[in-house]
Amino acid sequence: MLDYISVQQASEKWGISKRRIQKLCEENRINGAVRFGRAWAIPKDTPKPADGRLKENRKS
Repeated sequence: MLDYISVQQASEKWGISKRRIQKLCEENRINGAVRFGRAWAIPKDTPKPADGRLKENRKS
C-alpha cells in the first residue's frame, strides 16, 4: 500500500473536500483509484482531476 494514499491525504494534497474526492472516485474520474471495503486507495502520482465546470469562455 506504499504506492497509494487515502482520501484524507488526497484531500490535504489537492485542497478539496474528502467527500468530493469520494464522489470523483465513484464517478471513475481518478485514474487507478480502487476501493477496499468502504475506503478508497488513490495512487500517489495521480494528478488532481480537472474541474468540469466552465470558468472561461462562458456564453452570455
